[in-house]
Amino acid sequence: MSSRRKPQRAVLSRFERVQEATRHGADAARYGAEAARQGASTAAVRIGPAAQRTRDVATDRVMVARSWSAPRLERAARYVESDLAPRMGSVMKEAAGRIEPPRPRRRRRNTALMLLAAVAAIGVAGAVLTRRGNDREFADPATDLDDKAVLAESEVDGQVRAPR
Repeated sequence: MSSRRKPQRAVLSRFERVQEATRHGADAARYGAEAARQGASTAAVRIGPAAQRTRDVATDRVMVARSWSAPRLERAARYVESDLAPRMGSVMKEAAGRIEPPRPRRRRRNTALMLLAAVAAIGVAGAVLTRRGNDREFADPATDLDDKAVLAESEVDGQVRAPR
């Protein structure tokens, strides 16, 4: 590579050549665009009927594919609803059971409640017995004698009489 400057005439000639090529390219592009439009319209005229036939065939084939696939989709849906879904449900339930942490046991609480209930029952029974004992202790002795006399009389003749 040379570090010398190129002569001014050589630079101008290159610039002029680029300008000329650009002019020719723009003209060619204008003419090329016109030719492309004409070619496209000619192709459309020639391809139009073939495209219409292709469209009709594609429509027919899509309808055939839909009529073929619809019963298979219904059958697959019935299988999923009746067979697969219950199985998957049981598998998922089983997996959930394996994943769930164990529940804490409540034995201490239940045992304490049962012990408390037993103590309360014994306390109530003791209170009732104590109350009955106190009632007998403080009963009127005169009434007791009348009751004994009635019993003694009934033992004599076998008939029970009401106290007087």
